[in-house]
Amino acid sequence: MSRAYSTFAAFWLFYLREHSLPGTRALHYVGTSLVVILALTALMTGTWWLLIAMPAAGYFFAWIAHFRVEKNRPATFTYPLWSLVADFKMWWLWLTRRLGPELERAGVTQGVSRASGPR
Repeated sequence: MSRAYSTFAAFWLFYLREHSLPGTRALHYVGTSLVVILALTALMTGTWWLLIAMPAAGYFFAWIAHFRVEKNRPATFTYPLWSLVADFKMWWLWLTRRLGPELERAGVTQGVSRASGPR
């Protein structure tokens, strides 16, 4: 990640390109869904220790996605807050079936793996 991002809008397009493979996004959806389920369960039951498990649930799946599937470095290491916001934005757009146009805008070809090569 050689470029510094000064706006979330520019970072968002980078974030989507770093999640170009469907498997990467799917693992993120699993982790983010678990985070939401844990948060809601903690709020509804008063089982507050579940909140401690939220980061582990989210990052476990995300980091597997980056290191095993996408084979890149998670943006969280450089842009922790924007990455968190972008992850929930990507998850919500996926849930509401509006992610496709955003992927296209970022230059991500859906359903086709990107060519491997130097980054």
